[in-house]
Parts: sequence; C-alpha cells; structure tokens
Amino acid sequence: MPLLRGHHLICLHFFNGEGYDEAFIENLTHTLSLAEKEIITVSSSADNVCASCLHLKQNECRYAENAEESIRRMDAKALMLLGLSYNDQIEWDALKNRIPEIFSEWVSSYCKECSWRGVCAKDAFYRKLSV
Repeated sequence: MPLLRGHHLICLHFFNGEGYDEAFIENLTHTLSLAEKEIITVSSSADNVCASCLHLKQNECRYAENAEESIRRMDAKALMLLGLSYNDQIEWDALKNRIPEIFSEWVSSYCKECSWRGVCAKDAFYRKLSV
C-alpha cells in the first residue's frame, strides 16, 4: 500500500519519467504503478516518493533551508483542496478525478515557483488542465 504525502497526491499525476537520477526515477515509476493499483494512504511526512530522494536526510527534506516546513505547508494545502486528511485512504482514480477541480488554485499557489514546473508542463494531463 503506497504512502503519499499531500503534494505528491497532486504532483505525481504529472510524472513523465524525469527526476533527479535513475534510482529516483525508478522509485517514482514503481510508486506510481503501486498507486494506480492499490489503495493510497495519505502520509503526514516523508513518503514512498521521498524514500529515494537525495535531499531526504533524517526523514526530512533538506532541498533548501526550511524546505521541510515549506513542504508541510504545501502538503496541508493539498489535503485541504483535495478534501483529505492524514491517514485517509483513497484510490488513484478517485484522486485523479479531483485534480481538475483544484488545478487552477494549485498552479497559482505552487507551480509558478516550482523547480519541477518545466517537467510537469511536458505532461499531457498537465497541459490539458492548463488550457
């Protein structure tokens, strides 16, 4: 059963095979495959995606100063928009159906400044929602 934190519940929908390194990409691919087949549990901290991230140190994101705090705020916003709470369980298709409703607010709140924006913008679902 995959564990996903708030922002990954949204952002993983736009994964298109790119990432930090091969191990990270393989883990993302595997996590997405599990999420599409199994019930997802909402995590309150580092999740299956974070597990192979080179920025994960002592179970916290060290991408930049105060990154963990920023990510926790982002996770909380994602859960609020999706109508979910920590430890909730949801199927991938049910989650995907909620993305169009919240996409505009998510993009204006987070995507404009995100270092992954260029990667997500290559994804067909992201582009479809952006029009």
